Amino acid sequence: MARQTKAQREWRPGMPKKRRSVKVMFASTVLLLEAFVVLFATLVVFGLRSDTIPVGVILGVGLTLSSVLIVSCALLTKPYGILIGWILQVLIIATGIAEPMMFLVGILFALTWLYGIRTGARLDRENAQRDREQAEWDQANKSEGDNGQQPL
Repeated sequence: MARQTKAQREWRPGMPKKRRSVKVMFASTVLLLEAFVVLFATLVVFGLRSDTIPVGVILGVGLTLSSVLIVSCALLTKPYGILIGWILQVLIIATGIAEPMMFLVGILFALTWLYGIRTGARLDRENAQRDREQAEWDQANKSEGDNGQQPL
């Protein structure tokens, strides 16, 4: 038998599924898109600037930054995860030193990051409020004999 996660071991029939954070989903999406953009920007800098910047530096910085962007998606649920995302936004803007177009791309992604974080947090608050109201309504309207089931 396959190894189960903690959530799978603790699940019982009738338990509501835990809602995923919209903020984390938005932030993960932005970071993954940035990882692809940084990878392709690395290839651009490799093609245009390999005579002035050492190839090892270009590939090392670009591939490392892409990898860190992907790995940081796993850290977004931690309290410091969003801070790491902001630091990565600054680093992406700083890649404009090697390719000036990355200043614009980095600023646009930082704005997208800001929008995703703010909108995701707002949606998470609204979902939590909706879940609280639904639980209150379910508690107030639950009949004794039917175990909360609706008749067909």
